[in-house]
Amino acid sequence: MIGIKENISTHFLYPSNLFVSKERHYVTTILGSCVAICLYNTKYHYGGINHYMLPLWNGNGLASPRYGNIANEKLYEKLKQLGSLDGHLIAKVFGGANQINSTTSIGEKNINVAFDMLKEFKINVVAQSVGGTIGRKIIFDTYSGAVKMKFVKEQKKE
Repeated sequence: MIGIKENISTHFLYPSNLFVSKERHYVTTILGSCVAICLYNTKYHYGGINHYMLPLWNGNGLASPRYGNIANEKLYEKLKQLGSLDGHLIAKVFGGANQINSTTSIGEKNINVAFDMLKEFKINVVAQSVGGTIGRKIIFDTYSGAVKMKFVKEQKKE
């Protein structure tokens, strides 16, 4: 379980970013239609997380982690650069809520990109909380691989 009282470094992950470290961190992010993938090395106890907003980069402009196909590839490559082998990695996937009444859900497309790419990378998904209509706040422990999640509703503006 993630104990916030411990003296552990923290990091807030903004959309269109990723975070990877061999040092223990609690990484917090808030997701609506965005998706976050937490990759964890079960052998060496370190991990990384991304937070992307849109499913696919179309080739125009900068190929940034704003897009799922770019963010997922970059996260996977960074963990491989730190010495992760394919058999050492597991994944946890969060987000992809449909928060606007729309038949074309960006959240659903973001979820599909996550699962398609993890299948391509041959990484098992061991936990997930995706879809629905409510956002999520997650805290990922890069040392244990634990993720604490709670649903968050949009705050009303007065």
